[in-house]
Amino acid sequence: MTTNTQKIRVLVAKPGLDGHDRGAKVVARALRDAGLEVIYTGIRQTPDMIAESALQEDVDVIGLSILSGAHMALLPAVVDKLRQVGIDDVLIVAGGIIPEQDIVALKEAGVHAVFTPGTPMQSIIDFIKDNVPLNKA
Repeated sequence: MTTNTQKIRVLVAKPGLDGHDRGAKVVARALRDAGLEVIYTGIRQTPDMIAESALQEDVDVIGLSILSGAHMALLPAVVDKLRQVGIDDVLIVAGGIIPEQDIVALKEAGVHAVFTPGTPMQSIIDFIKDNVPLNKA
């Protein structure tokens, strides 16, 4: 659990060509209402764009929302790009239409948690607050 007085900074991004962002906006609003600082990058973000935004914003958490079915390609690509730019101390969470059988592989690829439709907002908030910072001083 974070012990400093700074707000947890969360980058919310929509990787890939998926243009549906209502869920991402609902989660972003819930996180903001819970006292977290949220940066929403918008739709159609590439792994490069997400990594660059994360670097520029110095975030503690990256939340990836995906509904397109391309999660097995895009989410590991985002994690790889983050590592390439030296970001290895952020909490990476994902949400969206992700089949149960893919969650283990995504976690092995570096995604710390996957939230599927129907997950209570408080569960997402609690997970973030309980797991940030991962390796920060």
